[in-house]
Amino acid sequence: MIFSELYSAYYNAVAKIIAQAVKGELDEKSLSETVKQAAFSESSLSVVPALKGEKWQLLRNDLSTPIKHIPALPLTVLQKRWLKSMLLDKRIALFGLQIKGLEDTLPLFTEQDICVYDKYQDGDDYESPEYIANFRLILSALREKRRIAVTMITRRNLKTRVTVMPQRLEYSEKDDKFRLICHGFREYSVINLGRITECAICENDSIAFSMPKPKEKRSVTLELTDERNALERVMLHFAHFEKQAERIGESRYKLTLVYDPDDETELVIRILSFGPMVRVVSPARFVGLIKERLLKQSKFNLD
Repeated sequence: MIFSELYSAYYNAVAKIIAQAVKGELDEKSLSETVKQAAFSESSLSVVPALKGEKWQLLRNDLSTPIKHIPALPLTVLQKRWLKSMLLDKRIALFGLQIKGLEDTLPLFTEQDICVYDKYQDGDDYESPEYIANFRLILSALREKRRIAVTMITRRNLKTRVTVMPQRLEYSEKDDKFRLICHGFREYSVINLGRITECAICENDSIAFSMPKPKEKRSVTLELTDERNALERVMLHFAHFEKQAERIGESRYKLTLVYDPDDETELVIRILSFGPMVRVVSPARFVGLIKERLLKQSKFNLD
């Protein structure tokens, strides 16, 4: 990872400690507190002794430092080029993110350098001013927990207006679309942002909505054989899922995925795409779905 070393929690924690020492503000209490706040709870067991024992030669015995200037963590050329590539992504404009100082930086890669398979070509128009305005207003409503009035085009090509309470935004990599998950009107619990023509924050708070029960979550356990770089491909493919992985043998791994029931059919298809390298072991119901899908596919095989 490009930022994993220079900008890791440990580097930032030690940089803060050195800054305190340069200013003459470091003591035993602030040393321990800074490590706990900027790193991890168990970091005190390794970072504090390494600093106090002068193993890293950054602090003296009296918690002063031989370093004269507060440490800075400048971006490397590689990091700048990676950031420039991220800023070229059309979806970045939705968040209004801007990073100065990269005007003369060449991107590490561009959209033309990437070939994506198994992806629909009718994704959302992320460069549309109306789409950007709607996205930002919905994002603001989510953060402020405000209701919104949405004007949208239905699947039957009819224009309708509903009042909903946004819950979250979801992005489908396969569809290349953003979806608004909301409640208020059951039939409009999921709205594709591309279908929204107009939305506005509701100023009238007289409409009350009962909060829906949390959606059921399901899990599926897979056994994976790490051949042809299967482990890396599977972890990347399911990166946006809540998951737990463990090694169970030589080149064999167990992976448990937590998913929404609405995504079950797509998950079956995606698991099957890895062929014999991935096998579903539980639950039995999901194994049945895999078998059912394979039987359907076998009917279309040509002799």
